[in-house]
Amino acid sequence: MSSETNSAEVRARDAARIPKPPAGWDRLLWLGPGFLWMVSAAGSGELLFTPRVAAQYGYALLWALLAAVILKWFINREIGRFAVCTGSSVLEGFKSLPGPRNWAVWLIVIPQLVVAAASIAGLASSAGTALILVLPGGVLLWMIVSISASTALVLYGHYKGVEWVARLIAVALAVSSLTAAILVLPDLSEIAGGLIPSVPAGVDYGEVLPWLGYMLSGAAGMMWYSYWVTAKGYGAASSRKEADKAESIDPKSLSNEDREKLSGWITQVSLDTSVAVVGALIITIGFLILGAELLRPRGLVPEESRVAEVLGVLLGGVFGAVGFWFMITATFIGFWDTVLSDQDGFGRLHANGTSILLRGFGYEGKWADEKFLKKVIVVVLVTILPIVLFVIFGEPVGLLKLAGAIEAIHIPIVTGLILYLNHRTLPDGLRPTWFAFILTSAAGLFFVVFALFYIASLIWPDLI
Repeated sequence: MSSETNSAEVRARDAARIPKPPAGWDRLLWLGPGFLWMVSAAGSGELLFTPRVAAQYGYALLWALLAAVILKWFINREIGRFAVCTGSSVLEGFKSLPGPRNWAVWLIVIPQLVVAAASIAGLASSAGTALILVLPGGVLLWMIVSISASTALVLYGHYKGVEWVARLIAVALAVSSLTAAILVLPDLSEIAGGLIPSVPAGVDYGEVLPWLGYMLSGAAGMMWYSYWVTAKGYGAASSRKEADKAESIDPKSLSNEDREKLSGWITQVSLDTSVAVVGALIITIGFLILGAELLRPRGLVPEESRVAEVLGVLLGGVFGAVGFWFMITATFIGFWDTVLSDQDGFGRLHANGTSILLRGFGYEGKWADEKFLKKVIVVVLVTILPIVLFVIFGEPVGLLKLAGAIEAIHIPIVTGLILYLNHRTLPDGLRPTWFAFILTSAAGLFFVVFALFYIASLIWPDLI
């Protein structure tokens, strides 16, 4: 059989029949993964760390906030690009990189085990700090109740249900924070001053790095985006499901027509990611203004068991008792919804990663099945272990600081891996342009700089 015939058979077998990308108003109906991406760190980045940073430094780090959120757009689009063009998660792509078997998967999975348990512990216990204000019992009791409720929804619910909850929370947080921020009449000259890059004297990088790492989402949230894009059925993901293909679709084997369709799906990813960025900026800037105007003058900082109580001051200072209790409710829902999306995301990430690693050792049994693994991981890693961590340490903010620092340090690693993967995997026309490549690289370098200052502050605290 000739090589031309073999090539034709491969192309026929891999022909994806990529569905047409949505056009016009239909593009709005395909939004969804971005909302999950946005709320995956809303409880930590927007609700917790932004008011904390604003209470300590006012508007001085507004420029860093804007840079972190906007630059993450480029990283996330590259992750979405790979998922759209192959129908696979980024971990499935990382396993194909040359070198020792699955080295990149190990590099992702091991640190994210710590992030998963610590972040869920911090978020669920922060949700508990809202419930203790209205119900009898301590933070631990309501943390267990909150985390159990989200676990049940993740295990027995489905993607669309999680997606719709995320949409509602995102809209509610955006409207309430923006309205309150406008009503406090912030000093516009002070806000403008925060646009000039500078770092306050004596800044605590252990506070700032987790804030920037969680802002919009951390490294984990960006990788989860590839799961949510494929679950939604973007691009090659739809064709892979219809054909029941176990392996990723090879975009280099596709026809020019299918590649053109994938370009349209990449544009949809750009829109989906842009909506998330705009929403995150509205919410985050709103809470930055509220923290600077309402918490900083009083010397209040949301911390440990008083997280919800102090956050209640944000809207309580504008709308009185009604605003206070509305904020307490929003705080609980925001933290709880972040727990929900994080459990779903970590469940998918670690099930996928564990399956890849086990299959790499030649194991093909039950424990390599991703559906089974996800249930085990959700119960053990992001339900039981977080409860154990909180019982041992009992510090919601401290746990989130640890997880956020790892997330921020992990971002440049994910950035480098996805850029290399896309360059290696995708054909001309689907690869990122040089402009996108440079800006995505700059995004990774931005977090490298802050990570280096953070590490230096730990080694030489008197010099930084």
